[in-house]
Amino acid sequence: MSRTRPNFLAGFGSLVWLLVVGLPLYVMLVATFQSRPDYAANGPLALPGRFTLDNYLDVLDSGFAQYFLNTLVVTVCVVGIVLLLVPPLAYTIVRGRGRATGTVFRLFLLGLAIPSQAVIVPMFFVISEAGLYDSLIGVILPTAAFAMPVSTLILSGVMRDITPDLYEAMTVDGASPRRVFFQLVLPLSRSGLSTIVVFSALQAWNGFLFPLVLTQSAETKVITLGLYEFQTEHGVDTPGLLAAVVLSMLPILLVYLFARRSLVQGLMGVGGK
Repeated sequence: MSRTRPNFLAGFGSLVWLLVVGLPLYVMLVATFQSRPDYAANGPLALPGRFTLDNYLDVLDSGFAQYFLNTLVVTVCVVGIVLLLVPPLAYTIVRGRGRATGTVFRLFLLGLAIPSQAVIVPMFFVISEAGLYDSLIGVILPTAAFAMPVSTLILSGVMRDITPDLYEAMTVDGASPRRVFFQLVLPLSRSGLSTIVVFSALQAWNGFLFPLVLTQSAETKVITLGLYEFQTEHGVDTPGLLAAVVLSMLPILLVYLFARRSLVQGLMGVGGK
């Protein structure tokens, strides 16, 4: 029997990639179990001389629970709005034959070229005039609006992968467009739905600009703004800041772990196949 020769170059490349990915994670996790003086004395690569959970306890005592709850509310609402509006919109774009459908789709594509930083000033005046300033709903609506163009593009691409024969078969059986949407399109678009859920959740969970400009009080502060509290005029509490980062990344990491396969398939455009 012939033996395949080991690929030393690939093994070396994998080791280098492991160091590139694993070293920042190691530095982040190890720092969270050290006190601030120990971290300053030993450096970021040293193992904790005295293992402590004080950083995590300090984070929980600093109002992190309120920031976490606000971020969770914003994320759930943004994902809910995207799931409510984007699937029927993408279905209409894919199956529609009118000129208005193409115009709407071009408008959504135009939204991909407009960064949020370019419209933050008019957005501030619109939210203020609507009486939504310093409220979570004032953050939810623009965040969902900016997540919809990419979500529509992804889901419409997935729905186009559904073969026309399936549409025709259900139409011949007398199925209405509503029945086709719920019994055919949605089940075969699970990968695309998972993709837009993860994408919109990331947009909402990591959002910084809209909460920074459109909120002010501590009651409406989200996690990304709460991380600022670990920076004082005397320096940055690096172990405490990294402990807050670890706690803030756990929920979205769990979402990604459960939906990663569908996420990759949706981004590759293989949705219904």
